[in-house]
Amino acid sequence: MNIENIEFAPLLPWPLIAAFAALAIALIGFIFIKGLRGGLLRAATAALLIATLSNPTVRQEERQPLNDIAVLIVDQSQSQALAGRTAQTEKALNEVKQRVSQLPNTELRVITVTSGLATDGGGTKLFTALNRAVADIPKDRYAGAIMITDGQVHDIPQNLATLSVPVHSLITGSKNESDRRIVIDRSPHFGIVGQDQSLQFHVEESDRSYTNIQVTIQLAGEEPRLLNVTPGEVNDVQLRITHAGQNVVEVSAALREGELSTQNNRTVTVIEGIRDRLRVLLVSGQPHPGERTWRNLLKADSSVDLVHFTILRPPEKQDGTPTKELSLIAFPTRELFIDKLDQFDLVIFDRYRRQAILPDSYIANIADYVRKGGALLVASGPDYADADGLYSTPLSDVLPAAPTGSVSEAPFKPTVTEQGNRHPVTKNLPNANNGKPSWGRWFRLIDSTVSDQAETLMSGLDGKPLLVLSHAGDGRVAQLLSDHGWLWARGYEGGGPQTELLRRMAHWLMKEPDLEEEFLSAKQMGADIVVERRSMADTAKPVTITAPSGKTETKALSPSSPGLFTARIPAAEAGLYTLTDGTLQAAAAIGNADAKEATEIHATSEKLIPVAKATGGALIWLEDGMPRIAKAAPGHIMAGSAWLNLRDNNIYRVTAVKEIPLFSTLLSLLALLIIASAMWLREGR
Repeated sequence: MNIENIEFAPLLPWPLIAAFAALAIALIGFIFIKGLRGGLLRAATAALLIATLSNPTVRQEERQPLNDIAVLIVDQSQSQALAGRTAQTEKALNEVKQRVSQLPNTELRVITVTSGLATDGGGTKLFTALNRAVADIPKDRYAGAIMITDGQVHDIPQNLATLSVPVHSLITGSKNESDRRIVIDRSPHFGIVGQDQSLQFHVEESDRSYTNIQVTIQLAGEEPRLLNVTPGEVNDVQLRITHAGQNVVEVSAALREGELSTQNNRTVTVIEGIRDRLRVLLVSGQPHPGERTWRNLLKADSSVDLVHFTILRPPEKQDGTPTKELSLIAFPTRELFIDKLDQFDLVIFDRYRRQAILPDSYIANIADYVRKGGALLVASGPDYADADGLYSTPLSDVLPAAPTGSVSEAPFKPTVTEQGNRHPVTKNLPNANNGKPSWGRWFRLIDSTVSDQAETLMSGLDGKPLLVLSHAGDGRVAQLLSDHGWLWARGYEGGGPQTELLRRMAHWLMKEPDLEEEFLSAKQMGADIVVERRSMADTAKPVTITAPSGKTETKALSPSSPGLFTARIPAAEAGLYTLTDGTLQAAAAIGNADAKEATEIHATSEKLIPVAKATGGALIWLEDGMPRIAKAAPGHIMAGSAWLNLRDNNIYRVTAVKEIPLFSTLLSLLALLIIASAMWLREGR
């Protein structure tokens, strides 16, 4: 495109040229007033001289128009996959491309936005994508933005004045969609085991046709709780934290007809259970060198509250002293073993044998405590093999190892068994060395037979059971069939991992997730989810993984080490993934545990109304038809009910310049000579 204009490059400063012009006008005016001859020739000569001094130049520019750049943001987040929105989006995308291609000097840049992993709140980030795109566009060429979205946008800027050009929104979905969803208003991240925690939620309805909705609340492993709630009303539920680690809580609302999606009728939250303090009741029977070791180990842990019940008088010592006079104060046996037994997290019997001070009714209460979920650890000496040992009490109902009546006394090194290599209590114990431990020897073992339901994790002399674990009702029992563990604590022959072993046994007895032999867990590692399944079995069942959007995938697990099976899957969505193998459940929060894309799914124009008002952009539902697209200069109205405009910036690039002087040529000199000659001839007559 060629553009011509006239520019001046004066030969003298403009003030001198102006002074000369004023003088010439005065003289010529005087000539005309007096009626003298040659006024016209003198005026032409003066005009030609002034034009020559001004040096006018014709400037010719060759201009190349530059395209205006518009940005098309296409929302392809999870909610856009619902209710035919994908087809609407594809159709609108093609039509916008076609119509913009017909506009003069206009380029369209298409940006696709998905709801990927988010650590900053989750949701659909259209304006974040728009800002990145605009950063590469010259400001004077930016023509505007068009967004194809369902309106669920979660990063609308606080300061809308920064959006200097029109931002148009084409809304997918329908104005008449109906949906119901659960919203967690407050959920604690942590909770003390054994205490109640408050969970607050409400149900949102897209209309008011329902006034009473049934909601099910279930804490994993507990009976579901049913509530009738009112839409929009915040409900407060108290939940008892039953164990350490993940406590998965599922809240689900009854389905309704014609819902846009049923996935957001259910939500899952995770409360991490933590123990405040560990309350331990240690019952020491016959005095022996290891008694003090048990006490020191437990007292060394500041998180342990220890009550130590010790019988210092050997049972064989009979001198006729009344029982009530055997201590300075009456020991609260009834309070400990009847009234407050359920307040203890762990009961330990260390070389205890049947005695009148703890009648069978008290012992039976301990067995009942175990069956109801309590934890029992029995460290046995030769007393266990005697007729008045613990196995002859009501505790025999929960003890997995039955004594044979004999005691083996010979040196041996405790060895982790094949089952022990799979069980987290003894797996990878320090210096175990794959069946050839480098720790110190023990010298006594109580012979026993172990029930089929129990697990022998460590063996002693001739492969006889040494450490046995078992489940009894809802509780757990651990038996150590030797009283020589104190040798490790004293460092005999280098000692051994007594502290670590005791810690693991106590945590397993208290159902700590890290020590569960049958356990399913998942965690984020980079862009993947790593699934781990611990099991005492040789194989593990496939795991079904449910993504935040409701998509399910079944994944087989591969053996990673003895007792451990793993799998790795890509985490394509942000939110809470739930996993199950049909028996166990787990949850993994990826990016953001409350994925907005999985809950806020109904189409809406409400969130983008402020954007349309601030920028002068359009807000059009695609179900009403595709709008007309045109261009308009800045300052014009940029949107209507069925049309939208992009800004016409009229920007160009100058590719060549040609300058032609008008009076600095031979032609202008010839004209001056001709006029001067004519004036001379006129004056010569």
